[in-house]
Amino acid sequence: MSDLTTTPPLKFAKLRPRVVITWTVLLIGGLIMVTPLLYMFSTSLKSAGQVFDLRLIPVAPTFDNYVKVLANGDFMRWFVNSTVIASIVTLSNCFFDSLVGYTLAKFRFRGRQLVFIAILSTLMIPTEMLVIPWYLMSSQLGWLDSYWGIMFPGLMTAFGTFLMRQFFAGVPDDFLEAARIDGLNEFEIWWKVAMPLVTPAVAALAIFTFLGNWTAFFWPLIVTTSRELYTLPIGISSFSDAQDTKWEMIMTGAALATIPTLLVFLLLQRFIVRGVMLAGLKG
Repeated sequence: MSDLTTTPPLKFAKLRPRVVITWTVLLIGGLIMVTPLLYMFSTSLKSAGQVFDLRLIPVAPTFDNYVKVLANGDFMRWFVNSTVIASIVTLSNCFFDSLVGYTLAKFRFRGRQLVFIAILSTLMIPTEMLVIPWYLMSSQLGWLDSYWGIMFPGLMTAFGTFLMRQFFAGVPDDFLEAARIDGLNEFEIWWKVAMPLVTPAVAALAIFTFLGNWTAFFWPLIVTTSRELYTLPIGISSFSDAQDTKWEMIMTGAALATIPTLLVFLLLQRFIVRGVMLAGLKG
């Protein structure tokens, strides 16, 4: 007769009231944040007569709105415009802001602090006050109603310079000196030694810059007049006019516009998480 084995009773961790309250608050906050997103996708699957039905699950879901939006040549042009503009501005920020931040953090020269303070002071100027100088500059350079006119105000940013400068300041000088001894020039030291050490900062800057330019509305609306140069936010807003507002089309366009932002975050979030983990180990 074989021995009977008894399974030990399961042990449940004792839940503390603080843990329960914390998770409850986080769950409620998460639901509040996700609900508008779910309602957007839900409305994109509704017909024009069901738009004001507040139920998250449509009675008769349809993909006709997506077919209409994707079949619209203007929408695809706006999508490409936003993709090109946001990508170029993001790459420009990651390159030039990193160079300036590295210079301010690792080079000693007269007036360095004054330059850094001057850059930081621009963060205190509201964007609305810069629109007129930007417009006059665009007009003088012939950039009105052009890609360059949309992009040039964001090709370099004070925030990106400040962010990269702070991270580069934490890079040990011994690494840089060792690279100089090995015969690397300053550009190679920045690219091959310093940049890999601040990857989380570059990823964060890329996310912030891409999202900021992908959702930009005010400046592109002012500087562009041709429908072919519209970015997605401006193009989607054109679905609304004085006579009618096509909410189902607006929600469908907004739903499609969220896809690149989610992809960018999913691709870059691991670098940020790794940076937080390394910072915790270093501390």
